Amino acid sequence: MTYLYLMESIWHPPLAFEERVPGGLPAELELQALWFAGAFGRQFRSSDGRSVRIVQFGEWNRGAGPDFFQAAVEIAGVVKIGALEIDPDASAWEAHGHAANPAFREVVLHVIFQDEARTTFTRTCEHREVPQVVISANQLSDALNRPQREVAIAHPGRCVYPLKHLGAGPLAGLLDEAARFRAAAKARRWLRTADAHGRDAALFQATAETLGYGGNSLALRLLAQRLPLAVMKADATAAEAILFGAAGFLAPDLHELAPPDTRDYLRGLWETWWKHRTQFEVTAERAIPWKLHGQRPANHPHRRIGALAALLALWPQYRHLALARPFKIKPLLDFLLSLHHPFWSHRHTLTSTQTAQKLALFGRSQGLELVANHLAPLAIHEEAMTFKDYYKLRHSAPNEKVRRCAIRLFGSLALAQPWLRRVAHHQALLQIYHDFCLEDFTDCHDCPFPEQLSQWK
Repeated sequence: MTYLYLMESIWHPPLAFEERVPGGLPAELELQALWFAGAFGRQFRSSDGRSVRIVQFGEWNRGAGPDFFQAAVEIAGVVKIGALEIDPDASAWEAHGHAANPAFREVVLHVIFQDEARTTFTRTCEHREVPQVVISANQLSDALNRPQREVAIAHPGRCVYPLKHLGAGPLAGLLDEAARFRAAAKARRWLRTADAHGRDAALFQATAETLGYGGNSLALRLLAQRLPLAVMKADATAAEAILFGAAGFLAPDLHELAPPDTRDYLRGLWETWWKHRTQFEVTAERAIPWKLHGQRPANHPHRRIGALAALLALWPQYRHLALARPFKIKPLLDFLLSLHHPFWSHRHTLTSTQTAQKLALFGRSQGLELVANHLAPLAIHEEAMTFKDYYKLRHSAPNEKVRRCAIRLFGSLALAQPWLRRVAHHQALLQIYHDFCLEDFTDCHDCPFPEQLSQWK
C-alpha cells in the first residue's frame, strides 16, 4: 500500500498590539485560550434562540483576521464550516472594523461575553448576519475557577494511538512516502508555472512566495506575477522602486515622514517610480491585500520586498545557484545568508530608524523553506538531486504549521520530536495534515486516517 493514499493549535505569547477587553473580563487572549480548551463546553444557544453545537473548534490564528479558522459549527441542525471570532461584546465587531474587513467574510459564529441592552447585528462585508453566542457570567466564572494549563493547548487527534503503536520502521516508511508524494506535487506545480512563463519567472515567483511566509505569501506572489521579470532584471535601481511602487507602499510625501537619514533613499525611490508609475500602478480595487498587523518586525512586507530587490540585483548568480545541475544546497544557503543591502540590512520598514545590528535579509529558515517547497522537489524530479540527499537535510526549527501537525498527529511536541529533525519529515507531516485533518470537519470522528493506519505495512 502506498501513500496514494491512506488518501492544535498552540498557546502563543500576546502580540505587541493585543486587544484588551473592558470591565472585569480577562484579556482577549485568555478568553480565546479558554474557548479553545473547551472550558465553556460545546452546546450553546444563539442569541436568536437556535441550538448551537461546536463540532470542531478549528485552528487558532495568531495573526490578523478571525481568531479561529477551519471551525465546524452546527446551528439548528445545519453544519457551517468557516471562521470563528471571539470578542468581549457585540459592539466590538464594528469597533474593530470586522464588518468591513473581507478577512471576516467566512465567519460562521461570533462569541461574546457581555450582552447588551440594545439589539446588535453582527454582519460581514457582504451584509450577511453572523449568529451570536453569549457566554454568561456564570459560565465564565466556572471556567476561570478551573486549573489552567501554562503550556501549549492542543487537540490531539484519534490517530495518536495507532501512530504510537505503528512502530518506528513502518512510521518512517509512511513519512517517506508522504514526503515523496508532496515533493512530486510541488515539482509539478513549479513546472506548470515554468511552462506558462519560463523558468526565470517561476523562480522569481517561488522566491517571492517564500519571502512572504508569515502572512504575505499570496501577496508577494501576486506582486511577482504582476511585474515582468525582464524589466526587473534590466535595471536593479528601477526594479527596487517598481517593486515598492507596484506594492502600493510609495507616496510623494513619504520621505517627509521618515527619519532624516532615510529621506534620500525614499526620495530616490519615488522619483524612479514616478517614471514607471503609469505602466505598473493598479487601481484600489486591484490593490494587493497586504497583512501589516500582527507581524513580527522581521516579517514586515517592506523588508521582504527589500530582500527581493537585493536578489534581483544579483540575479545571474542567484539563478545559477538555485537551478544548478547538479543541485547543491549549501552554496545556495551560504549565498542567501550573505545577502546585503545598504538600507534593508539595517531597517524593518521604509520609515523605521536604523538598527544597531545587521539584519539578515534571507535567513537560514527561509532558505530551507525555499529549498523544501520549490527547489529540491524540482531537482529531484529532474534527477539533479537524489531523495536520499534531500532526506539528509536537517531543520532545527519547526514552524507553526509543522508544530500544529505534530501535536495533532502525535499528541505533543515531545512525542513528535524524533520526526521533527528533518526537512523531509516536516513536509510529510504537512502532507498528511493537509490530506486528512484539513479535509475532516467532524473533529476526527469520521476521519479515515486512524483506521487506514492499520493497513500500513
